[in-house]
Amino acid sequence: MENTGASGWHGTTILSVRKAGRVVVAGDGQVSLAQTVIKANARKVRTLAGGAILAGFAGSTADAFTLLERLEAKLERYPGQLTRACVELAKDWRTDRYLRRLEAMMAVVDKDVSLVLTGNGDVLEPEDGLIGIGSGGNFALSAAKALVDVDGMDAEAIARKAMSIAADICVYTNRNIVLETLETS
Repeated sequence: MENTGASGWHGTTILSVRKAGRVVVAGDGQVSLAQTVIKANARKVRTLAGGAILAGFAGSTADAFTLLERLEAKLERYPGQLTRACVELAKDWRTDRYLRRLEAMMAVVDKDVSLVLTGNGDVLEPEDGLIGIGSGGNFALSAAKALVDVDGMDAEAIARKAMSIAADICVYTNRNIVLETLETS
């Protein structure tokens, strides 16, 4: 996961691709401490709200799990309203003394919307339905942007190829990919 503070944790590539009636969230499995791979098969992508929402996280593992729990609580309070639940979580994340110390980012999607959540209070919706976060996120995002208009490539194929490209470039990204899919239409 990615926390480049005193602990030296690095890693994580999370990618979300929305195309042709499907949205996927993919995450690699590598967790590193300095130059050592601690775990190669971490699961950084989760389903929430009975499978209606997908979330991928980059950052400190404990912080990410705390935020996922808080997001689930917001989703229970605002069922079927992903954007509102995320805005409420972002408000808490930014203003709560405990939460604002958490170091993580999340990509959260449902059948209608793709969002990036940060500890700065950001809830961002990309125009093109593509999200890349984590140390390899920009590599995967760039690859996905190049592949999204290729005929015959669906969201899953794009995500798998882009994650593979990120693994070729980012030393904190591996090829143990967990991928979750939702139908959007």
